[in-house]
Amino acid sequence: MSDSGGVWGAPARRAPAAYAAAGRRAVRVTLAAAAGFYLFRYGLGQPVAATYALFAAVAVGGLSRIPGTGRQRAATVVRALPVCWLLVVVGTYLSVRTWCAVAGMLLIGFALAFAAVGGPRPAGAAPGLQLLYILPSFPPYDPGSLSERLIGTTAGLLLFVAVEALVLPEPAPPSYRARAADAALTAARTAHVLTTPPYALTADGLRAAQRAGQELRLLTVPEAERPAGPSARDRALTHTGLATRTLLGRLALLPPAPRTPPPPQVTAVLAAVADLARATAACLRGGPSPVTPYARLSTVRARLSALSAGLPVPAGAAPASPAYSPAMLRRHAAVLEIADAALALGTAADLATHGRHRSITAAPGRFWYASLRSPALWWHRIQGHAGQRSVFFQNAVRLALALTAARLVAGLDTLPHGFWAMLATLTLTRTTVDETWSTVRTALTGTFVGALVTAAVLILLGTDTGWYAAVLPLWMLFAFTVGPVRGVGWAQGLFTVLVALVFAQLSPPTWHLAEVRMLDVLIGSAIGTVFGLLAWPRGAHDELRRTAAELLRRAAETAVATAAAVADTRPAEEATAAAGPTGSAPPAVPGHHSLQHAVILAESAYAQYQSEPTPFGGAARGAAPRQVDWQATLIAGHHALWGSARLLEPPQPRLGPVASASVAALGERVAGRMLLASAALDPGDDTPTAVLRPLDPALAELAVEPPDAPRLYYATESWLGSLLTDLTHIARAHDRPAEPGTPDPPGASRPPHV
Repeated sequence: MSDSGGVWGAPARRAPAAYAAAGRRAVRVTLAAAAGFYLFRYGLGQPVAATYALFAAVAVGGLSRIPGTGRQRAATVVRALPVCWLLVVVGTYLSVRTWCAVAGMLLIGFALAFAAVGGPRPAGAAPGLQLLYILPSFPPYDPGSLSERLIGTTAGLLLFVAVEALVLPEPAPPSYRARAADAALTAARTAHVLTTPPYALTADGLRAAQRAGQELRLLTVPEAERPAGPSARDRALTHTGLATRTLLGRLALLPPAPRTPPPPQVTAVLAAVADLARATAACLRGGPSPVTPYARLSTVRARLSALSAGLPVPAGAAPASPAYSPAMLRRHAAVLEIADAALALGTAADLATHGRHRSITAAPGRFWYASLRSPALWWHRIQGHAGQRSVFFQNAVRLALALTAARLVAGLDTLPHGFWAMLATLTLTRTTVDETWSTVRTALTGTFVGALVTAAVLILLGTDTGWYAAVLPLWMLFAFTVGPVRGVGWAQGLFTVLVALVFAQLSPPTWHLAEVRMLDVLIGSAIGTVFGLLAWPRGAHDELRRTAAELLRRAAETAVATAAAVADTRPAEEATAAAGPTGSAPPAVPGHHSLQHAVILAESAYAQYQSEPTPFGGAARGAAPRQVDWQATLIAGHHALWGSARLLEPPQPRLGPVASASVAALGERVAGRMLLASAALDPGDDTPTAVLRPLDPALAELAVEPPDAPRLYYATESWLGSLLTDLTHIARAHDRPAEPGTPDPPGASRPPHV
């Protein structure tokens, strides 16, 4: 369901720009709705088709919140035409019996609401599609008028498509691919600076890298441009933004060189990173796959990895120095992480741009979706949210049950204009009971005032339909301009008068029409309030707390399992056999799949959380939600997932006994601190409610310098240490509550929330 932006949504910012945007939208909706209504009502004498033409345009143009420019919205409606026809047909035939209509409302209402898992466009279109099913699902049961209903619906939708595409066109914002290309160029410039004296970034360079990363945060991207769909290209584009932000952050946080100038192997890797980032930017703008710079970076990365791991150096490489200090090896590990982020960026960008015609082979673990078809990817997305821990599932169940109850009441009581009661349920039900109740109070006040105005208008104008025909387009333009800006009370009051003007032209009007409208809205809002109270009344606030805690528990499992795998103490032959041949997929680690699923659920809860007000004065089982930077929690999950996969890529050098013990102990310590944070976020029934406090990331008690430790040891130590740093960003000070949309904390350029 949509809580904002439509005719009955939350109020927009009361500024000239808000009125201008609403006015442009009102002009387009009014042109489409009025043209279809007058054509069929007065031109062709078909009142049924006139009704469906008007409500089809209002459904997709007013009730829906389809993101994007006019042309993008028009394209979405064209793709949805077959669905609209099906809804009208099914609604017409199921209206024959109340129980058929009720069962259909339950199933179709859930399916349309659950379609929000497909991204912003299906989510935005869902309320309008619900209305297109609600309208024909009421008597009169007249299958003979199905052709008129379909003709009217089609005409209304096509008129809407035409005016959206042609009338008052809007400039298109930069696409996400363009944003990613700009950020990749910034990464290329940043990497190039690090290859030249003084081998460090200036303050301006750091700010440029931070700004480029912020531009890729989905909170700053228009909804229509967000790669949120389940397709392989959308997933790859999301992966591109994630890898770009990771690369920028790694470059900004590169440790200073222990001596100047840095070793040539490090400089070669950074130069190759700059080349690949530059070629990736060209690829994202429609250029060729960045195959050559990708291969070059892979080669120089392998040389540095072999050098710092103590393995034989490939032929033609510079001879290895006899010894490397721990500081040098830590810098090597950081540079190798930069290279890994750049390689992931090149792969993801190639997949996002060229799809199945890509030239770079995608790793089966990190890019698991690359070889799957769209139906399989849709099924994977649906499966991931088919449970009560998903806010998409919760919203769909809540709305479907409320609409079903409204249809049952309207059918059993033969409520006149009963679809108005369902329309009120659809437009006034929110994701939290507090917000629903607040919305209902405002809506009932607006509806009452609108009913009084309606009664006065009907008494004053009588039965002369000419007056109603003349006033309708002007009132429609006013209602669709002022309602979305002033809020739900104004929207409901203005719409009450609007529907009276419409129905006064379809049958002889009386002032009782205002009374019926008021009764219907009262019934519909009461049903919405009841189900808002019974079905997950706290919305995403509690669910985010639970899913974030689960994410940290899974991340703890992954951290300790990965550390144990790195510190493998089995005989060399057994460990080599378990790792598999060189180039194969990394060995499975317990918790990878469950951590990925926990990240998905936490991200969806966080996305809904940003649209909801603070519930019940902000108290949610203690004050924990006010002290949590939720986005930092999501970053920790991504960081755990990606870092683990990277560290377990074969071949893996053996660790000595001192290094193995150190890595295993550090993994257990990080996991323990994650579990403490998880318990503070979501204490169990037998656990006292704890206050989430900042955790000390210091590792002094575990810091060792094992003799002859390979690069893998320092890479693992760096990863686990950065996970502890993530934990310090999760807990906020008491005087600095986290607000939705808070920018990333310093250093949070590791894999971000997407």
